[in-house]
Amino acid sequence: MAEEKQREQANEDRKAVFKIPNTALLAIAFLVVCVTPVAFGDVPYLQWLYLFPIALAVFVIRTRTTATAKGLEVRTMFGRKDLPWTSLKGLAITDKAKVQAVLKDETKVALPAVRTRHLPVISLVSAGRMADPSGLTDDVGETPEKRGDSGE
Repeated sequence: MAEEKQREQANEDRKAVFKIPNTALLAIAFLVVCVTPVAFGDVPYLQWLYLFPIALAVFVIRTRTTATAKGLEVRTMFGRKDLPWTSLKGLAITDKAKVQAVLKDETKVALPAVRTRHLPVISLVSAGRMADPSGLTDDVGETPEKRGDSGE
């Protein structure tokens, strides 16, 4: 009984965050360096060019998809949407290997920074609510007795 509670607690604590790598901020810093001579050159009022690197930095920092035991949290640059596992029909894969969440009313929600290689992780975090099409997580939750291994 205590082991069951520990397993449930471990499943509730699982969390996976899919986001744009922070190394993208280095490219944005390089863009700031490149924009500086133009912004402070002979033409006045070009300092507004700094808005582009700032917007890109906000995009990189904010955009992410978080998978928890309760569901998916999708954060974009200007909004946030919570998708509980019960409201999802499944996941769809686009032509460019991007993943979308399909709701029960057939609407699709893009999952930023989630690719097909992340589907086994989503399956583990969801505790099997979302199936793993690759089959990599099929035997993760099984004990050696269930698999037929003697452990020797």
